[in-house]
This record gives sequence, C-alpha cells and structure tokens, in this order.
Amino acid sequence: VIGQPAKSKRPKEPGENKIKPVNKKVKPKNAKMKERESVDSSLKSQSILTQVMDKGHFQKLAATLSLAAGQSIELRCKGSNVTWSYPSYLDTFKDSRLSIKQLDRHSQLILANSTAADTGEYSCWLQLCNGNKCKKDETKTGSTYIFFTDKEELFVPTPSYFEIVYLNPDKPAVIPCRVTTPSAKVTLHREFPAEEIETDGTDIFYDAKKGFVFQHPTSDHKGIVYCKAESQGAPQISIKYHLLYVEVPKGPPSTTIAVSSGRAGLSDGVHVVCTVLGEPDVDVSFRWQYPGQESGRPVIIQNFWRLINRGIGHTTRISKSVLLVEDFEDTDVGNYVCIAQNLQGETTVATKVELK
Repeated sequence: VIGQPAKSKRPKEPGENKIKPVNKKVKPKNAKMKERESVDSSLKSQSILTQVMDKGHFQKLAATLSLAAGQSIELRCKGSNVTWSYPSYLDTFKDSRLSIKQLDRHSQLILANSTAADTGEYSCWLQLCNGNKCKKDETKTGSTYIFFTDKEELFVPTPSYFEIVYLNPDKPAVIPCRVTTPSAKVTLHREFPAEEIETDGTDIFYDAKKGFVFQHPTSDHKGIVYCKAESQGAPQISIKYHLLYVEVPKGPPSTTIAVSSGRAGLSDGVHVVCTVLGEPDVDVSFRWQYPGQESGRPVIIQNFWRLINRGIGHTTRISKSVLLVEDFEDTDVGNYVCIAQNLQGETTVATKVELK
C-alpha cells in the first residue's frame, strides 16, 4: 500500500496512453479530466508535426528535443501540401542524408546519421493555394528545435573559422555560438584585452538556440570575441567573431549617379555608374531606364558590392550598378535613370548623355 502512490507516478513511455490500465479504480477521475483537457488544448493549437517512434508509434513534439548525434530521425507533417524549414546548410551542401517526401495525407522528413551540425529549428506548415498564389496557413503549423548532442562538438560547427557580426545601435545583435547540449555552461570572452564579458541576463544574455544576444549594442562592444562551453569534460572554444559597429542613417538608399562623359561621339563607349552607401547587411537592388530600352537596344548591366572600413570599427557597404553602352548611337542620347531600392524605400537619380 505504501508503494502504490510512487508506482502511479512512474513516467509514461511513448504510446503508453493507448494501453488501458487493468485496475480503473486506481486512476483518479480528476486526473482523467486533466488529461482530456490537455489533449483538447493541444488540438486547438493545430500542431501538425509528429515524430515517428519505434514500432509505428507517434509522438507530438515539444518546443525542444535532444537526441544523440548519429541517430536518425523521422518527422511527419499532416496535410497534402506541406512546406518544411530546416537548418539552411543542409540545402547549401545538398546533403543526401536529408530526404523529404510528400504522400497523400502527410509529408515525411527523414534525416539519417545526424551530426552536431544538424542542430537547429525544424518546422512545417500547410500551404493554402489559390491558382499559382500560395500562402502559409498560420493555424496549421508545427515546430521543434532539435539538439543533436555530441561531447566532441559542444558548439554547432560552422563552415568558417571567423565570422563578422554587425552591431547596429537600433536593433539587437547576436553572436551565434549555439551549443549542441542545452545544459552546457557558456561564457563570452574578449580576445584583447583578454577578459570574460559579463552577462547580466537582460542587456546581454545567452540563448542556447541563438547564442549571445546584445539587446542594445554600442561602439564599446566592438572587437574580437569568442565563446567557451563546458559540459562534463574539458572546456571547448568556439570560432572567433569580429564585432563591427555600424552607424548608417536609416531610410531609402543614399544614391549617386555618374557618367563617364556627358557628351559622347558615335561609336564611343559610355558607362553610367549608380552608387549606394549603406548598412553592411542590407541588400540593395537596382533598376534602370535608358533611351534605347523600348527599342530593345542592347546594353550591359553589372551589379556588385563590397565593404569598406570608415574609421575604427565603422563599416559601410558600397553597392554599385554599372550600365555600359558599347557602341554609342543616336538612339542612346537622352536621360539615364537609376532606381535603387532597399527595405526602407527607393531613391531615383538621373543623368543625361548628349551627342558631341
């Protein structure tokens, strides 16, 4: 009798709820009600993601899951038109260990021979399509963050040995030294002067799924840093991160335009350059309007960008678009218009080329 309560508290194995207990009187009614309520609430959330266990059992996934590296995993998402998201490097290297199949009523994701590098977010959602236009069904999604633990690799491996992190004064910055073992103790260190950077849990804190987060970056944070992790063994060091402070005005692109010559002779070569100065991690796109466009006049357009250092720790991105007319004709006389666009808006600049 004394041992009975302890026995009833034994953790349940996956799929055990399907087996009816022999003695129904032992299980209190209020516990049954609570179980039913939790099932109802999980149905309301419409999580469509499950893990396939041994012997055909299925398990709904929690927000995080820890598996030993080397294991294979099979995930299923209910629905006939499912889209998946997973660590991007699996796509970058076209990894053959990853297999996704869409079947009649569900989509199947299998990852074989997992490694520490596979640690990350795995999610799926239903697509609602009307003709060629599709959008995400926000009511039917599933997501879990999987840690593939490896004692030899406490940090999630990256393809590089050195990364640049931009510190913007108006948005949080993340030093992405993620771990494969959620219980690992992680600290942040400055290379010079050699010291540990204090984390207060509010302004600077560690998130095992992201890394160290600087809520309000300042120029004082710039420099070279690394992370150190400890978990039942010798500490391990991450790659190095170069923190660069960025101070570029927000808004549409700051754009200028220049032409090799405002007056060109027949058969001359003319090039028009559109230049944007902006934040290092903000992409800029270019569009052109030019005199021979409607008649199908051939021109060559090249786009490129690079980073420049403007003083200690201040970095700017220069984006350029060059329009080249190789053999100037009468039809090329007129206005050359460049439209530069970023997330904040677009800027239009123009210049004129005349005939000599």
